[in-house]
Formats: sequence, C-alpha cells, structure tokens
Amino acid sequence: MPLYDCMLLLKPHVTKEALLDLVGKVGKHVYRINGVLTDVKLFGQVQLGYGIKKLDGRYYQGQMMQMTMMTPPSFNNELHYLNKEDRLLRWLLIKHRDIKHGLDFLNEDDPKADLRRFRSSLFDDENSDEDDSEGDEYEYQDPGEKNEA
Repeated sequence: MPLYDCMLLLKPHVTKEALLDLVGKVGKHVYRINGVLTDVKLFGQVQLGYGIKKLDGRYYQGQMMQMTMMTPPSFNNELHYLNKEDRLLRWLLIKHRDIKHGLDFLNEDDPKADLRRFRSSLFDDENSDEDDSEGDEYEYQDPGEKNEA
C-alpha cells in the first residue's frame, strides 16, 4: 500500500472537538478499507496568501493539519465526502513516490557512499598543477615599460 499525506485546511473558528471529530471520521474510513493512519500533525493557525470564499464569508486564515496514512490506491476516489464538509476550506491528497519500505530499505546500498565519492572528486588535488600553468601565459606588464615585439 502506498503512503499518502492528506493536508486539511480548516476554518479558523473550528474547535478542537470538531477537529478531532473530523480526524476520527477520516481515520475510521481509512481503517474500514484496511489502511493505517501513521501520523497526525497539527500546524495551528496559518495566514493565507489570498482569501478563500465560502458560503459564509471569505477566510484569510485557517488551521492547517496533515494526516499521513497507508491506504490502497482506491482511497483517492473515496474522499468525495470531504467536499461536503462545512468545516473545511481546502483539502489535498499527496502520494509519496519512491519510498522504500521494509526489506527493500534494508537491502539498499549506503547512500552516503555516493556523497563521499562526489566530495572526494570535488577536493581532489590532481588537477591543481594544470590550473597553475594555465595562468602563466598572461603575465603582468608595467604600463611604464614599452612593449618590445
């Protein structure tokens, strides 16, 4: 099952109880389709770059939260009930790509080895002699001296 982040932007006046009710509703839906809710983060009040117009007014701030979950790919089509949720300003489902899980992660080569090879080639002193010799063809000439050619 792939890993998803569900970003929710709620109206600023939504209480903690209503927020927990919404998290519980989405969490129950995830468990019902054999998914796992792995993390819930609440970012608090955020200022919006532009107002979001709803039936009850225009909102310039909201409460941001993130729910991370592992669900079947069909879960995306089943979130249509969030569109009718009056406590939400916006919601977005983001799929994590190229995430290695379980034994795939353990069998992976050391990613820091690639960085070490790159760093060693950056600070390699083998080509420093060539760089010094290139600058010799342009020597400084005092403007008071005449060029004898």
